[in-house]
Amino acid sequence: MEASNFIENIIIGDLESGKHKDIVTRFPPEPNGYLHIGHAKSLCINFGIKEKFKGKCNLRFDDTNPVKEDVEYVEAIKEDIKWLGFEWDEERYASDYFEQLYQYAVLLIKKGLAYVCDLSAEQIRETRGTLAEPGVESPYRNRSVEENLKLFEQMRQGKFADGEKVLRAKIDMASGNINMRDPVMYRILRAHHHRTGNDWVIYPMYDFAHPLSDAIEGITHSICTLEFEDHRPLYDWFVKNCEFKNPPQQIEFARLNIKNTIMSKRYLKRLVDEGIVEGWDDPRMPTLSGMRNRGYPPQAIKNFCAMVGVAKANSEVDDKLLDHCVRDYLNVNAPRAMIIERPLKIIIENWEEGRTEEITLQNKPGDDSGGTHTVRFGKEVYIDQRDFSLNPPPKYHRLVKGGMIRLKGAYILKYSSVDLAEDGSVKAVRCNYIEKSKSGEENSKIKVKATVQWLNCEDAVKCKLYKYSSLLVDESEGKSDFDERINPNSLEIVENALVEPFLLEEKIGNCYQFIREAYYKYARNEGGIPVFYRITELKDSYKIPTP
Repeated sequence: MEASNFIENIIIGDLESGKHKDIVTRFPPEPNGYLHIGHAKSLCINFGIKEKFKGKCNLRFDDTNPVKEDVEYVEAIKEDIKWLGFEWDEERYASDYFEQLYQYAVLLIKKGLAYVCDLSAEQIRETRGTLAEPGVESPYRNRSVEENLKLFEQMRQGKFADGEKVLRAKIDMASGNINMRDPVMYRILRAHHHRTGNDWVIYPMYDFAHPLSDAIEGITHSICTLEFEDHRPLYDWFVKNCEFKNPPQQIEFARLNIKNTIMSKRYLKRLVDEGIVEGWDDPRMPTLSGMRNRGYPPQAIKNFCAMVGVAKANSEVDDKLLDHCVRDYLNVNAPRAMIIERPLKIIIENWEEGRTEEITLQNKPGDDSGGTHTVRFGKEVYIDQRDFSLNPPPKYHRLVKGGMIRLKGAYILKYSSVDLAEDGSVKAVRCNYIEKSKSGEENSKIKVKATVQWLNCEDAVKCKLYKYSSLLVDESEGKSDFDERINPNSLEIVENALVEPFLLEEKIGNCYQFIREAYYKYARNEGGIPVFYRITELKDSYKIPTP
């Protein structure tokens, strides 16, 4: 089996050496927010390893901080993972192991490797030292095993106030790795837990609970982002001293950083809490639920993660690459439809009153398997205002005085005259159609410089468009502070656009390419008015780097 990245190289080596017979990974989110696009990379790595090596991948919620965690986030995370098409083997929680973790802490105390400390959090920070100076040992570091066992039990029983005492590992206050300078293992915290309720008043710290949860589950490869590289010695120390025989191996990879994209749960939560967005699933949010709501196809996100790849060094990805992957997928899979954002009436003078004709259009041009739909053609149709000009700028190739234009799938029109309002604006344009000028007919070869979308006036359906842009303005505009970079124009609502009537019968959630406009998702129906969310533009500005 060939490896596609350095992590798979390690796994293949472990399988070939006999170190492991079966590969077990896990995806371990903390349920304190919704998953964002950065998590998609970790999901693709961990579940991709499961699929490639026919192993297992657990979903484990690292729920050791009840103050920030909620069952809402648990359910949202599970929904996002399923939406991406991944299936976990076992659903686990760090809280499943609270009793086991407590007993492992007791074991470390008995081995003289942990102690109860009375220093406050601020005092612990002040005595931890710096990269240039060693830390200062706690005055409580040399308590006897018996006293530590008694105090730790009393901590569990709730006999001390929050923050009054902690349990610390006894490692090395002079270590060059600050994470090894007697890190806190347990703190007293009276908070309701979403699964264990009020059963516990002490909670394990992430750096203690995470490696032991991996070891308890038999994880073979604990894959995490580079910010945990300095924590690896501590990860290994806890697993070793708690006497696990087949310890997991922590492997770090570069996290996903995307230009002009918020990749921090803290800032995402601020957007929600301050009402800048409508919620975690707002279509402008880089959360997976936001992307699902907007209409991003899950396979496009997987393709994006594959193109980014797995590296050992952090870098920033062009935000246009994600749009490229979404556009690339929708170009193949999204059916076409016609929409008019700013209607302009065309009156076809040589078309008989009351006459209509059915025009058949392919849902996916060039792909017969995509099916067809019909649209009626009559005496009055709409085109977009931008497709006619009384005073055209240079190189304008749409309808002008004396000019011609082709209506997509229908006839060629030739300008006749214009109806003007009192203020000089155009009320309607009068044209004549050229008979037998539809595709394949004898006059279809008449050269016309532009083909535009259109709608029959009698059938056009009013719709509403939500046009989304990035939540952040580009750094090139000279703004670096988060608050300054919030884009005040990230949403534009178009109230009176018109769309083909067949879309009213389509399934909500379907995605379409609105010809010459953008890709849109049919989001909902408001009293007979369909609402569409813009997914991404038609124009692709991303340039794939050459090897």
